[in-house]
Amino acid sequence: MNPRVLVVDDEPGVRKALQRGLRAEGMDVVTAADGPSALRLAQTGAFDVLLLDIMLPGLSGYRVLQHLRAEGVHTPVLLVSAKDGEVDQADGLDLGADGYLVKPFSFVVLVAQVRAVLRRSAAEHPRGTLRIGGLVVDRAVREVRWREDPVALSPREFALLEVLVGRAGTVVTKDELLRAVWGDEQAATRNVVEVYVGYVRRKLDAVGAGAFVRTVRGHGYLASDPELDQAITG
Repeated sequence: MNPRVLVVDDEPGVRKALQRGLRAEGMDVVTAADGPSALRLAQTGAFDVLLLDIMLPGLSGYRVLQHLRAEGVHTPVLLVSAKDGEVDQADGLDLGADGYLVKPFSFVVLVAQVRAVLRRSAAEHPRGTLRIGGLVVDRAVREVRWREDPVALSPREFALLEVLVGRAGTVVTKDELLRAVWGDEQAATRNVVEVYVGYVRRKLDAVGAGAFVRTVRGHGYLASDPELDQAITG
């Protein structure tokens, strides 16, 4: 599976250029345009690295980073800023950033920094395995297994299931899935979420695990172990 990158910048042209360039480098990219959206997306833990501008509407990049580290979210963060002062860089690193890029920057250097951060993160903080009963979401190698048999999912389907299983037992709304998996992509709608949940369910159904993802009408979707649910309610 490709690494997932969250690109946060309030300039549409910058977001689109970085999204296009990073996708060409084999990365899956979600974008956000403001601090609150970036925080909500990053809190899902569904990304391998954040490319976070400092000057953002609603909540600065510094504040987003501060919230994430206080909540125990260890996703690597590369701060991006037009400020090149030593104090600015030191402040970002002291808050828990993994790197600092000064605008304007070389795209080649950006990609090299992203890959370096991904390598360090894989060595220092291997991503854990999520499990509900016999359903396993292996975040380290980005694979899904049902009783040790692989379930072939697309990168987008994997990201959706990762969010649901990561919040097992909790109803996740369509809007929350939309933000976590698609970010601010203009073509993405609630209907797209329904379609992709359907894709995931059909693939899980094919191996006998379709009941692990349920629709909670009027609210969203819930990932849980049907056998455990039955034991509790029965």
